[in-house]
Amino acid sequence: MSHSTPPPQEYAYTLTRELDAPAARVFEAWTAPAQYEQWAGAAPGTVKMDARPGGTWRAVMVTPDGQQFPLTGSYLDVVPGKRLVIGMDVPGKSAPATMTLFLDENDGAGTTRITLTQSCDSAHERDLAEQGSTMLLDSLGSYLTKS
Repeated sequence: MSHSTPPPQEYAYTLTRELDAPAARVFEAWTAPAQYEQWAGAAPGTVKMDARPGGTWRAVMVTPDGQQFPLTGSYLDVVPGKRLVIGMDVPGKSAPATMTLFLDENDGAGTTRITLTQSCDSAHERDLAEQGSTMLLDSLGSYLTKS
């Protein structure tokens, strides 16, 4: 009997932040198009989200220097206020890149620990993805503090 072993996770990263909002609010900010657009750097009117297992999403992201990048993907797992597993389409690859968000609310304190994990195919891809995810989490934290 042969076993297929999963690929090594050597190109994975994990980021964790404490956010000043309850888990339901963090989840809503990540899945409601109008809110996501405000903090994630998406071009106005380009975010479409169907946040349910098998649902799709798309957004046109705008870099600080004004370049636009269309992104698409699907939701692989959705547990409101707890977990979001997002598939991101990668040109030239048959399988999506997967980002997982875990939300752990600190009951009574109104804060949530978000843990974001992603596996990549190379060190270069991991470094770029980690940089982008760090910017996203920083921006989400600022957005939740202001709103």
